[in-house]
Amino acid sequence: MVQGLQIGGTREEIGRAMDSVLFIKTSSLGDVIHHMPAVVDARRAFPHLQLSWIVEEPFAPLVQLHPAVDEVISVATRRWRSRLLAPSTWSDISDISRRLRETGYDRIVDTQGLIRSAFIARRSQGERHGYDASSIKEPLASRFYDVTHRVSRQLHAVTRNRLLTAVSLGYEVTDAVDYGLPRAASRRRRALLLHGTSRTSKEWSEANWIDLGRWLRREGFDVALPWGNDSERRRAQRLASSIPEAEVLDRQPLDAVAAILAEASLAVGVDTGLLHLAAAYRVPTVGIFVGSDPALTGPLGGGPLQTVGGLNAKPTVNDTITAIERVLAG
Repeated sequence: MVQGLQIGGTREEIGRAMDSVLFIKTSSLGDVIHHMPAVVDARRAFPHLQLSWIVEEPFAPLVQLHPAVDEVISVATRRWRSRLLAPSTWSDISDISRRLRETGYDRIVDTQGLIRSAFIARRSQGERHGYDASSIKEPLASRFYDVTHRVSRQLHAVTRNRLLTAVSLGYEVTDAVDYGLPRAASRRRRALLLHGTSRTSKEWSEANWIDLGRWLRREGFDVALPWGNDSERRRAQRLASSIPEAEVLDRQPLDAVAAILAEASLAVGVDTGLLHLAAAYRVPTVGIFVGSDPALTGPLGGGPLQTVGGLNAKPTVNDTITAIERVLAG
């Protein structure tokens, strides 16, 4: 295992020596979106490369929308873990492993940095690149790579993905952040309230959402509430019952949700994957942070963005309204 390998030759020489790259970024939704700028960078640096991406099944429809990705390989590690003794699980794992070995890649870049993603890298045929032990949450994962690179954990997740990919493939990061997703041709005056998140510590109170939703209605916005599980559906219904004419959206595949987000004129949400997707589409976006640090995982992109709150913070409705007014003015 080589640490911090410096790749020799010009970018053109390195590019000619590579035909295919496999990216491993399996989940969650926010992590998948955070990897998209790295894919855009790689495509710009080496337009001829065949770019493949391994991702969890629920997020495959979103990755398939990306114009820079040539091949999407879906895995089901979460389902496999819950049915570890089932013959179908081991059959699926065997099929994926055989496919990865037989295909072969010039470079494999694991920007997930977890033991489960490193295991997938190890099952793949090619030169494996990843973070070194000091750069990831699960240091043991670094033992699965052929080449490791040090990337500070104090950097934003998007920046970490871009830097690891650049040093693994042999180019420098120079351009502004670009997720590569096509922008909507038009937008309707609709505000999406992204209230659902994976951890209760990141949630904003329902009373705050109701007050904000009522203000948005007075400002002439249609208010829509997406949801991803039964708990979020029930919360969306409670909020809609107190916000005049608010709409609880149907549960839809991720590519359909992406289309809805892309056409919105405003997205307001807690630290959740859909918030990052809105930022990726350059929708005016306000992030409400209660239990996480926006410097590390806040929305990042080329559109109007504001965040309120922070780790262990309690942003108010007025704070959020002020941020909304700023992004709409911008």
